[in-house]
Amino acid sequence: MKYFFVAAFLLGSLLPSFAQKKSSNDCKMCEREDHVHESPYEISFKKDWPFVLTGTALATTGHFVFVHDKENITPFTNLEIDALDRNDVNAFDRVATYNKSESAKNTSDALLIGSVVVLPSLFFLHHHTRKEIGGLFLMTYEAFSINYGLTNIVKSAVNRTRPYAYNPENYSYEERTDGESRFSYFSGHTSATASLSFLWAKVMTDYHPHMAKGYKIGIWSFAALIPATTGYLRVKSGKHYPTDVLTGYAVGAVTGWLIPEMHKIKNPNVNIFTSELFDVKTIGFLLKF
Repeated sequence: MKYFFVAAFLLGSLLPSFAQKKSSNDCKMCEREDHVHESPYEISFKKDWPFVLTGTALATTGHFVFVHDKENITPFTNLEIDALDRNDVNAFDRVATYNKSESAKNTSDALLIGSVVVLPSLFFLHHHTRKEIGGLFLMTYEAFSINYGLTNIVKSAVNRTRPYAYNPENYSYEERTDGESRFSYFSGHTSATASLSFLWAKVMTDYHPHMAKGYKIGIWSFAALIPATTGYLRVKSGKHYPTDVLTGYAVGAVTGWLIPEMHKIKNPNVNIFTSELFDVKTIGFLLKF
């Protein structure tokens, strides 16, 4: 089963890139097939140093805080584990306390690794994004590092007990009291895959302002499916609650979408008010009065 998910992920990732025509001026993804390459982003030291600094600071802080807590927070004792009652978990999340699946865990790990390796690499395959590969990798680093830092900081601050700690039927005392048992909220696998997949989809659609609806639906559906599948597998494996993965999905998706959006080139010569609210006919009509 895990190989099916990995194969589907890789195949779905590559299809949009291989669907392009070789000419840099013709684009099968665009409705008019006359896409002319223009970068939609402004990437420079002046623009990016705050993002790079923020991402690096958050990632470094989150990493050391998380590692420190894992090494210094006392694991559950056997008495504390025996006192845990899954009925104390809210009804929506309680289903995760019955779950255990090693294959689901391994597949979610593969999806995470695949997202980190494959999605940024797709920018090499596309004839438009390849020309700005350095800047796109920089945006990827910014989104990933900010999301990574936020995830670990929240995990350490919340210290939520993982579902498997409530599951004596399927887990041993050693498993239920390991160093990870207090870091459930929120799901790092889900947030990481969401940040990378949404950034990829956002970049692809920004580079194709006239993208055909079918391609746009396919790209965004695929981007949404990766973290959704990852989140489902994390719940099925007993590692996370549904609310863990929903929060991780939201945080990652917002981070992955927001970084490219904040880099988009704004046209200073366009008056948004007059260009969008008043067209030529409207202005002519008003001038009659």
